[in-house]
Amino acid sequence: MVPRVTTVTVPSPDFLTLRGRRFALTDFGGPGDPVLALHGHFGRGRMYAPLAAALAPERRVIALDQRGHGLTGGGGPFTLDEYVADAAALLRELHLGPVPVVAHSTGAVGAYALAARHPDLVSALVVEDIGAVTDRPVVSHPVLDVSGWPTWAVDREKLRSDIESRGIPDASYFLDSAERDPQTGGWRLLFEPSHMMASQQAMCGDFWDDWLGSSCPALLMRGEHSSLLPPGHAHEMAARRPNTRLREFAGCGHWIHDDAPRPYARAVRSFLSAL
Repeated sequence: MVPRVTTVTVPSPDFLTLRGRRFALTDFGGPGDPVLALHGHFGRGRMYAPLAAALAPERRVIALDQRGHGLTGGGGPFTLDEYVADAAALLRELHLGPVPVVAHSTGAVGAYALAARHPDLVSALVVEDIGAVTDRPVVSHPVLDVSGWPTWAVDREKLRSDIESRGIPDASYFLDSAERDPQTGGWRLLFEPSHMMASQQAMCGDFWDDWLGSSCPALLMRGEHSSLLPPGHAHEMAARRPNTRLREFAGCGHWIHDDAPRPYARAVRSFLSAL
């Protein structure tokens, strides 16, 4: 089931140009050591507001709206190489690194690939509910079919009902990436369904080389009821990669940060404090 997302007040986004594209990011500020946060498909950087509050003042969370998501402009290409290059460009533009990277789902594939390909930029990893293989046969249903989804409605609740009519039990996660359309007065999704289909398909694959390509401390999180990270695969990932600890969350699905926000935040905080 798609989890409900609690609305949290977040700072206004900042904008900067990276690799010829205008990116949005949410810098939660504060005096603490920086942490880069990367969301998964259909998400946006502001989802890390509860974690940023839990980690303050020791940590300053900087959350990127990845290409094709949130308030970041432009479309694809949507490949792992591009996602990694974007994150590396951000850290270099901000003169940060090495920093811990906290990431969810497909964003976490980008995070561990970033650590493998740019070890000077990453000091630690928090990988939330994604595997080293993101395709069949490890993952039975790796792609959520959003082709033909509605992208606009007269109000937020109509947009919710239109999305839920497509078989989504609770559209709250997707509505966190919706905003009022100033031109029409209605509500629109910030992502294009066709872009999300292209990105999901491009990010299905075997990424063992990237998972095993770094040895910085890593916390691998798995939800008990996850559909994207089977238990056997999670244990294999932890066993094969040095300095990796697996933490499983009872009663949680793919969105651990929403299903169990306090245990999730405590686990992240404890892991970062021990570095």
